[in-house]
Amino acid sequence: MSGSPPYLLTPRQVHELSQSKTQLALLDASWYMPNSPRRPKDEFLGKRIPDAQFLDLDEVASEHELGLKHMMPSPGMFAKACEIFGINPSTHVILYDSQGVFSSPRALFMFRTFNHNNSSIIDGGLPRWEAEGLPLETRTPEGSRPAMTYAIPSQNDHSIRSYEQMVSNASRDMSSDLTELVVDARSHGRFTGKDPEPRPGLSSGHIPNSFSLPFNLFLESHTNPSSGDKYTTYLPEDGIQKALVSTIGSENASLVIGGRKSVTTTCGSGMTAAVLWLGLRLLGAKEVGLYDESWTGYASRKTSVIEKSL
Repeated sequence: MSGSPPYLLTPRQVHELSQSKTQLALLDASWYMPNSPRRPKDEFLGKRIPDAQFLDLDEVASEHELGLKHMMPSPGMFAKACEIFGINPSTHVILYDSQGVFSSPRALFMFRTFNHNNSSIIDGGLPRWEAEGLPLETRTPEGSRPAMTYAIPSQNDHSIRSYEQMVSNASRDMSSDLTELVVDARSHGRFTGKDPEPRPGLSSGHIPNSFSLPFNLFLESHTNPSSGDKYTTYLPEDGIQKALVSTIGSENASLVIGGRKSVTTTCGSGMTAAVLWLGLRLLGAKEVGLYDESWTGYASRKTSVIEKSL
């Protein structure tokens, strides 16, 4: 592949790459909500794409003053993780998760933010791989890979938004060219304040002047005919654009896609915000940021203005 590889690869494309001499690293970046009984590391040990390793997004993460999980790691921590995985700057990193499209975009966001642009996700993840009859590995994973050298990378600071930036942006006039659009990937009920947050004690509601854009509006659901398991893939680009227009309007969508208006994605904890981030990048939007703390960080602060639209 010349230049950066595509954001999305099909399982068969990845399988073909794995049979070539391309230097690959397959990482299972599965993650589940705190109230889920599923354990991604245990599932990885039981079944995975051959030669994959497990990327724990809660471990390759910086500590946070509020105790928030899976915050962006420091450049040094990211480089160290790559070395342990046997990844060097020229390795094509391919990420996937066990729900189709859920947490793998967050892992891709991490790699791309540290300018490791030689990275992609499997659209449909492990369940689509399995549905297409591709080989699986169930034996005990091999030990650690030969360590690589990975220089501490530069970080694209324009990709990450802080609490202070979000508060400042929310106070601006929406018509100002300086005001970023904010799209929230949580369910509409949590956004309006009608439904509770899954994290005990945390208020639902939304950041002032933000838009509700549940992440599943960018996705389509599929069923494995053999197992009955459901999984998701991204919609075609016209479907993603239709969902975006329905939320922020055609004029704003045109400005965002054309790079004339910045947009920031947010969610509950910074995970599914990356589903929106990647969907917007698939449409060609360049000025796309992600609020790393997302709603958990914002709503945990007593000084935050929380709007509800019950």
